[in-house]
This record gives sequence, structure tokens and C-alpha cells, in this order.
Amino acid sequence: MTMTTSIGIFGAAGRMGRAIAQIAQEAGLKIAGGTDRGGEGELAPGIPITTDPVALAQQSDVLIDFSVPGALSSHLDACIVAKKPVLIGTTGLEPAHHALIDEAAAHIPLLQTGNTSLGVNLLAALVEQAAARLGDDWDIEIVEMHHRHKVDAPSGTALLLGEAAAHGRGIALADHSERGRDGITGARAKGAIGFAALRGGSVAGDHQVIFATEGERIEIGHRAESRLIFARGAVKGAQWLIGQPTGRYDMKGVLGL
Repeated sequence: MTMTTSIGIFGAAGRMGRAIAQIAQEAGLKIAGGTDRGGEGELAPGIPITTDPVALAQQSDVLIDFSVPGALSSHLDACIVAKKPVLIGTTGLEPAHHALIDEAAAHIPLLQTGNTSLGVNLLAALVEQAAARLGDDWDIEIVEMHHRHKVDAPSGTALLLGEAAAHGRGIALADHSERGRDGITGARAKGAIGFAALRGGSVAGDHQVIFATEGERIEIGHRAESRLIFARGAVKGAQWLIGQPTGRYDMKGVLGL
């Protein structure tokens, strides 16, 4: 008899948490429950939102986290105690958070990504290939736009694309990124990867990567028309993560890249 996968959702009261619950139920999966700092309301009829990540992890086959960076440590601890895999889609993470993720990945299967859209992750693979084949006389610029409520910039997706470009060139993004240009900045540094962040309206997420050199440029991008594409990718990634060996993964594995 086949058992139905049971998914727990950290950050369940947010827009992404509710979208994930919708997609999971449409796919015939079970919602084990959800947590949020408020611990109020229901994720779905009969499924209350609580504040106990440990209990949720114990009840779930896999966890999905789209909460806030400040909650990451307690969520990772809960998954380690329960020995359950977790997909982390929370954005705005700092180096200290990634260090916590690396530590947790020594104990459980863990997938962390700045974007769960399958289309965006295919775009990242194309960006990496283009960056590897074009010399540093091709300038790389990443432009992103999101809704007016987004609190972090550049977006996790823009950084994902920047990391893909840097990896293709064999460089460290931290040493070559240019952000927030204003005033007399001087000429663009050769080999830099530039970022521009736009905010307004209800845009779910637009990303464009521009490769520009003398006399020509290449533009490749992705437009998200609904938040459900991220939820769909997150659920697919969570299902893929079940049964994987202990370690840290990204969406490349889900796509077979």
C-alpha cells in the first residue's frame, strides 16, 4: 500500500505558505500542519497553524520553509531532532544563515534555493553556460522587479542568477558584484556582475540577465505570472528530497541538471 506524502509548512500564514498548501492538496498530498510566529488561524479546514516547529517536524515526511531568516535556526533544529528533510525557500539569508544550513546538511537532506520555479532554475543553468562561454569583455547585468511589499533586495532569485553567472566564469560573486549605483560612480569595473532592483505594484517576479559587449547584447529572462509557480516547484522539490542521502542540494537535482 502506497503511503501519501505528508508535508509540513513553516511560515504557513504567509502568501507562499498558503499557496504551497493549495498546490500540495491539489496534488493529492497530505498537509501535516503549519507553523507561524502568530500561531493563529487555519492553514486549511481542520488544520490549525501552531507555533511548535518540533511537533510539526515529527508529524511530517518533509518540511518546506518560506518564513523569515530569524526563524531559520529553530526550524533547522526541529528538522534535525526529527531527522526529517527540509526545503528552504526563505530569502534574505546572510552568510551566517548559510553556515547554519551547511551544519544542518551534515545531519539531514536539505535543499536550499533562492527560487523554486522550475523555469527560473533552467534559466540559471542557461546563464551559467553563457557566462562560461563569453569572455569578461561581455558585461553582465541582472535586473529584477517585484511587488511593493518585498523587503529584501536584490531578490533571492537575482542572487541565484548572479551566482550562476559567477560560477560560469569561475569567480566569486561577492568579489565582483556591483549594486546600488548612484552619483559619480566611475566607469564600470571589468568583469563585474551588476544588479538593479525595481519595486512596485503586484509584480510576482520579473528577472532579466543581460550580456552586453561592443555592438551586441544577449538578453534572457523569466516572468512569473503567479505565485503558484513557486509553490508548484517547492512541492516538486520537497517530494524529490524524500529519500535523498544526507547533504545539501539545490533545484538542479530536481531538474536533473
